[in-house]
Amino acid sequence: MLHTMSTTVEPASERSAAEVNEEIRALWLRSGGTLTTEQREEYQRLVMEWAAAAPHSDRAA
Repeated sequence: MLHTMSTTVEPASERSAAEVNEEIRALWLRSGGTLTTEQREEYQRLVMEWAAAAPHSDRAA
């Protein structure tokens, strides 16, 4: 499922870390490797969402 860029953080339970990572990669590809101020803000939001969705070794299975 393709997600459009959003200014609101979606709950981590709605998207997997892999889905968020895919959006991060697409952002970098669209930017040509150099992020604008707006794109950096989007990147930071995505990284926070990815971190919330990513499995951690210290969490119980």
